[in-house]
Amino acid sequence: MTAFAAALDALFADAHLARDVVYTAEGGASALVRAILRRPDDVIGFGKAQIWSESTRLDLRLSEVANPRPGDRIEIDGEAFLIQGEPVRDRERFVWTVDLRPA
Repeated sequence: MTAFAAALDALFADAHLARDVVYTAEGGASALVRAILRRPDDVIGFGKAQIWSESTRLDLRLSEVANPRPGDRIEIDGEAFLIQGEPVRDRERFVWTVDLRPA
């Protein structure tokens, strides 16, 4: 295991940064996985207008979720979300970042 992978495992094990979520692939079985939740505000330009919106993003380890897809379901503290858009892997190929929308 590389030093980077070990550090990443420590981050996902930290109770202050990560949490357990239920991941359900479309048409598949549910699994309990660790994830880091982020809810940044997004400002999107549309012509000369600036549109502010809340967003929900989740980081998932590739070792736990091999191939997340749009439409897969994630439950966080009893609240259901669906993955929207294509998931993006980090440079080292250890973490998926997925955008979520309420289910």
